[in-house]
Amino acid sequence: MALSSSHASSSCTARFRTLHPPPPPPSAPPILLPPFQLPSIYARDALAITLPARRLLLPGARAASSPSRRGVSFFSGLVTKGEDVRRLKEELLDAIAPLDRGAEATPEDQQRVDQIARKLEAVNTVKEPLQSELLNGKWELIYTTSKSVLQTQRPKFLRPNGKIYQAINVDTLRAQNMETWPFFNQATANLVPLNARRVAVKFDFFRIAGLIPIKNPGSGRGQLEITYLDEELRISRGDKGNLFILKMVDPSYRVPL
Repeated sequence: MALSSSHASSSCTARFRTLHPPPPPPSAPPILLPPFQLPSIYARDALAITLPARRLLLPGARAASSPSRRGVSFFSGLVTKGEDVRRLKEELLDAIAPLDRGAEATPEDQQRVDQIARKLEAVNTVKEPLQSELLNGKWELIYTTSKSVLQTQRPKFLRPNGKIYQAINVDTLRAQNMETWPFFNQATANLVPLNARRVAVKFDFFRIAGLIPIKNPGSGRGQLEITYLDEELRISRGDKGNLFILKMVDPSYRVPL
């Protein structure tokens, strides 16, 4: 009976397990990654993508920053050049102020003025002055080394003591020289371009004391090279080596035809 009961119990248990299998063992909890963190299996791929991307981006970043640096350098250069021009112009005007248009200049004074003028000529930005509207108008002569203009061989009371002007028309290529006190002489000339900066000057008409007209017999000739030009100052050099420095006084003035 015991064996029969035990066997019956075992059979019942087997049938129960068959009908109701045991639950599966609990599975391991899922691995949670912090936000934006890749598993290590992908990390190597991420680096493989990122590093070439950085190699491509970095040159681009340098290229993007280069124009900024070039721009800063460019504008700094403009500012520096502008400051140099202003400083040189002030230095030039200070040097010629006590020289009575050059009549009282010593050789040392002339050398100093010439050196400053050459520095300005070196930073001249108007490369074709004969094509520039800046050339038009009436200019006052403030310094020259020309003895024929200054008349330094004469007593001082017989020299041109008033202002001396020169006017130029770019469109008609006409020029006019005008003395004031005490002689009021005038001369007009045709300008014949020899290149973008140099002209042949051919005087064709004189007016003595502002009244007596005289036609030029053909002897009044020369050459003039414009070596510096801006809206305020003009530097020219003649074919005999003379230096002329003029300042603008009336940009609206035109030489009479």
